[in-house]
Amino acid sequence: MSDLLDDYNRGGFGGALQPGKKPALLLVDVVVAYLTPGQPLYSPRFETALASCERLTEAARKAGVPVIFTNVVYRAGGKDGGLFYRKVPALEAFLEGSPLGAFPDTLQPRADEVVVTKQYASSFFGTSLAATLTSMGVDSLFITGFSTSGCVRASALDALQNGFVPLVVADACGDRDERPHEANLFDLSKKYAEVLSEEQAIALMG
Repeated sequence: MSDLLDDYNRGGFGGALQPGKKPALLLVDVVVAYLTPGQPLYSPRFETALASCERLTEAARKAGVPVIFTNVVYRAGGKDGGLFYRKVPALEAFLEGSPLGAFPDTLQPRADEVVVTKQYASSFFGTSLAATLTSMGVDSLFITGFSTSGCVRASALDALQNGFVPLVVADACGDRDERPHEANLFDLSKKYAEVLSEEQAIALMG
């Protein structure tokens, strides 16, 4: 690992992004499909990340940091999911009306919190998220959720490209396997985002 770090540092990767003055917490697709044993998207790793998401949400609410949820919903047949829906058959779990697309009982949005419904990996693509964040004066995002290599990564990249500092909270992200989880966190940290621990994120919220 030290050789890899040295190589990236010599190559000019891994500059630092500074958190802004008004962050928000983004909970990417923390829904039942990833948390239900026996379902295609399930992994026990998501349960550990859920616990971290719950603690971060509690801390954000106490600190007055806006909390934003995302979910995925497709109409019958999944045509609004385009090629993404065709590439990943497991997305059938998010057909309109499926209980698997619901938020878990332990992490529900409040009436005054934003819920962004999407059809693709990024929380920004085809949604009003960027405009909503701008109207709220948000300049950086604590990014959490499922999965690290999929929708979290895509959302972090688009946060950067839309001018919001991406702060990916490693403890609050989950993936099917530790290998893509760690590989994507490393790549994000060197190219697109700051990767933080839950403890660091909560300290910044204060």
